[in-house]
Amino acid sequence: MRATRTALGRVGVWSRELRFNADRGAARDAAAELEALGYGALWIPDVGGDVLGAVGEMLDATSSIAVATGILNIWMHDAEAIASGLAALPGGERFLLGLGASHAAVVDAYAKPLTAMREYLEALDAAGLPASDRILAALGPKMLDLSRDRAGGAHPYLVDVAHTAAARERLGADKLLAPELSVAFSDDLDAARAAAHAHVADYLALPNYANNFRRLGYGDEDFAGGGSDRMVDALVAYGDEARIAARVAEHLAAGADHVCVQVVGQTDEALAREQWRRLAPALTSL
Repeated sequence: MRATRTALGRVGVWSRELRFNADRGAARDAAAELEALGYGALWIPDVGGDVLGAVGEMLDATSSIAVATGILNIWMHDAEAIASGLAALPGGERFLLGLGASHAAVVDAYAKPLTAMREYLEALDAAGLPASDRILAALGPKMLDLSRDRAGGAHPYLVDVAHTAAARERLGADKLLAPELSVAFSDDLDAARAAAHAHVADYLALPNYANNFRRLGYGDEDFAGGGSDRMVDALVAYGDEARIAARVAEHLAAGADHVCVQVVGQTDEALAREQWRRLAPALTSL
């Protein structure tokens, strides 16, 4: 699959639960329903294990929707093995490889993520995987430049609309920009905002995200108490269908080609099927 707006559509679903829900039959059924609801892509994360097996499961459960990794952890998979596995993946023409350098808190061997990503891309080049078939989890300017020069585009995670606008300017007009947008979906605005705060708080201790938040203009006062209202309101869309659709539209207007929404606040890897259903009419019509 070439990393294009046409391939992914304008709105997709980013979901831990599609990969890690213990009821694999339910996960497959949910993937098929998301396709029927009109979403353009399914995004699944990676913390090791058989990620291509998980991709194959999503491809097998569907017939037309794109499937992407958001992201494949480069420290946990050999590049040549990934390239070989992709070549043998049934339905792989619908797959987009999202790559990321993860975090020191997750990976014992973590060091110089930009260098590690360059080396990983070189290995994929040598294995014959086209640059257009991969995108990079990019927050800072140097990784965005690598996304522009050595990949088909970028997949920023937990960013505000200002980041999307800056990323588009840095990538240029021709590269895919597909930010993740966390959404706390509820008719109870106070409950939704509380869920948004809880979600952002988990990321404040991770240097990659903290550094990016500071680049975006958030200071010490925004990090206190699990994240200021100003920061959380910018990073997470919360509330009902109209509020969430409005934020997705803002990212699209700022230069995103595709926005993948992650419903947050789920427990025990529960599939957010009711939320996905209710959001579909507002999001797939954008």
